[in-house]
Amino acid sequence: MATTFLWIEDRKGKASYIFWENLMKRLCPDVIVESKKNNSELVKAVKTLQDEENKYIIVFDNSFDNLQVVMEQKRLKKYVNEKKNVCLLDIICFEYILLEFKELIEWIYASEDDFLKKRAGMIEARHKLVEALQDDDFNYKGIREIVEYDKRIDEHNIEQLSARLLYDLTRNTGFEVSKGVIGECWIKSCCEWRERQEDDICGLDNNRLSVFDKMKRIYAGSSLKLQFSKVGLEIVA
Repeated sequence: MATTFLWIEDRKGKASYIFWENLMKRLCPDVIVESKKNNSELVKAVKTLQDEENKYIIVFDNSFDNLQVVMEQKRLKKYVNEKKNVCLLDIICFEYILLEFKELIEWIYASEDDFLKKRAGMIEARHKLVEALQDDDFNYKGIREIVEYDKRIDEHNIEQLSARLLYDLTRNTGFEVSKGVIGECWIKSCCEWRERQEDDICGLDNNRLSVFDKMKRIYAGSSLKLQFSKVGLEIVA
């Protein structure tokens, strides 16, 4: 019986790798997640792949306004199209998956959380960014709320913006995400956050979820649901 592999560009131990490993472990436990260390090595691995028996699903960050990434992705698509057992997920980056997740704000902040006021500008920038990209409007750098959030927006690409915005929204919570760290509240059941203080109350405090339920809701509330269906990934019920 053929094995399915999920190849990603991020190194083991990085936030992205941990996210994908936990997501697949819960939703598609038969899929083996493998790191190719960086995008160039991932492209090379697809190019030189000889195995025609197993299935390979490729996660390559689609930073559409980063010229170097666009050129690498162009090469990758060529190699993918040459092989019958390889397919490519169309995903901007894992940070954007969490940004676009419909319940993001409701999860990370309690209803009376001071952060809802203090981070109102970030929350609106996130709303406008997701809204624009879901409408296929890639001119997000012209949106007032995003420019007000990131004064140096012209120096950043979509992956950098997504990572920075997600970090700013989640910092000082159990859901904090940076390049090297993903908060325990994303990958553990409620409430197993070891560093939790008495006043650390999130939006899930009165409706605690298992890690399986968290992963399933992230899948259902983001573009993962469409992308998984396109490559034939079956989700555990």
